[in-house]
Amino acid sequence: MRIRRLAPVLAVGVTATLLPALTPAHAATADPLQRFRSQHPAWHRCDTSQPAAYQCAAIEVPLDYSHPTRKTIKLAISRMKAGTSGQRHGAILFNPGGPGGEGLSMPVMMNDMMPKKVRQQYDLIGFDPRGVGRSTPVTCGLTAAEQNIEHPYRPETFKRDVTWARTVAEKCRAKNGDVLRYLTTRNTARDMDVIRAVLAEKKISYLGYSYGTYLGAVYAQMFPQRTDRFVLDSAVDPARVWRGMIQVWAEGTEPAFTRWTKWTAQRNHTYRLGDTPAAVKKTFWDLIARADRDPIPYEGEKLNGDDIRAALRRQFFSPESAAKSVVGLKKAADGKPASRNSATPDDATDPRRSTAPDEQLPADNSTAVFWSVVCGDTAAWPRDPDQYRRDAIRNKARYPLYGDFGSNITPCAFWKKPAEPVTAVHNARLLTVQNQWDSQTPLASGLGMHRALKGSRMVYVKGGEGHGVYYGDPRACANRAVNAYLSSGRLPARDVTCEVSGNQNRGPRKGMVPTPQPAPGVPGF
Repeated sequence: MRIRRLAPVLAVGVTATLLPALTPAHAATADPLQRFRSQHPAWHRCDTSQPAAYQCAAIEVPLDYSHPTRKTIKLAISRMKAGTSGQRHGAILFNPGGPGGEGLSMPVMMNDMMPKKVRQQYDLIGFDPRGVGRSTPVTCGLTAAEQNIEHPYRPETFKRDVTWARTVAEKCRAKNGDVLRYLTTRNTARDMDVIRAVLAEKKISYLGYSYGTYLGAVYAQMFPQRTDRFVLDSAVDPARVWRGMIQVWAEGTEPAFTRWTKWTAQRNHTYRLGDTPAAVKKTFWDLIARADRDPIPYEGEKLNGDDIRAALRRQFFSPESAAKSVVGLKKAADGKPASRNSATPDDATDPRRSTAPDEQLPADNSTAVFWSVVCGDTAAWPRDPDQYRRDAIRNKARYPLYGDFGSNITPCAFWKKPAEPVTAVHNARLLTVQNQWDSQTPLASGLGMHRALKGSRMVYVKGGEGHGVYYGDPRACANRAVNAYLSSGRLPARDVTCEVSGNQNRGPRKGMVPTPQPAPGVPGF
């Protein structure tokens, strides 16, 4: 491992015996990170259109923590302080997911969302992770087409896919050089610990969604003594980072598709797609074959079977949405008027992103960070393009809906070797939260995180749809469990199973917290 935890400062007793006192210069030598930890941010109002209590600042962190005296980067942080009720427990840090999601505006969203009894205990802290948004943003100079990662396997296009993957890796390397090697989860976790120190907190609490669950688990692994109340919502399986997490989208879609065929068959009087699951399944695959022969004109585009498989993968986790979309496609194929149905939980507008587009940011910023993290966290990516070809063929047969997409070649095949090994995550006492029908971190993924964190408890929403659980009605079973933990610090005595109820499957309302997307065409975690 190239980057190591820094050696501890000399014990107080020994220091007192050998030296009268550490001068500031000596202190810096003893702890090279002290100058970062002792920063005093210049807090200011973030935006006149936002509440005055929403404050922003910038701090510096090392690009490479193994050489903290060399190049530094800027980290954008934000806060909304706890009230003066005397109930303050500490600070809670948020991450919206990605990799590549901006988190600077999260205190405003979470301030509106969290119940007062929880909110008044914490300073709410947001930040844009390194390389993202206002934190020294990176770019690879990618075109819109180059940002799309969804490449189906076809023998006649595979050479083109290899060229795309190599081109993205080469462009990223040419634009950023060695900087990309340090845009990793481990270094973002180190940044979080600098934020903790700058805030003068002995420990920090945390709420992370999707990719943010892995970031939180890595922090807890690296800094267990500084980990307070951690909630991981819609979790990444640490054993699958990162190729396995892309492949799990295909694995998780198949049971969602089976559920959709049953649901739709029971409502044949409404959708007319078949009165048995087998008939519904045949209707869908007949539509795919038809689109491959003659692409379907749909809202100004012509969609082939691969386009439809990619577009509907997430929608199958919300049966009503998928049924409406298939009906619309069938009408379009028959030359009848049809409209796209996109109102799914996973496709909702994401308020965790910046409140307004920042035109100064590179258009491919999120995509550049996405590849930097998933390629730079781990060396477990095949280097032989032919391995991807074989895997795509095998997994398309195993998982027909998305198997070839999930296993096809990526820029990671041509990425520079990671700066340090992947983190082995295990044994943290924290709370995980998981919907049964989550398209981006399917149930198998959430269970994987729960298994890895042997001291954790899981809140499982049976029948729950969508990516992201903790939002909306504080009376909902899962939200009650999260709020109780954040309020008391006590984990449930055992895992909690919640039954979906009411409006829970309708997706987030405006101001709530749905799933992030790193960039158009880049399905994120």
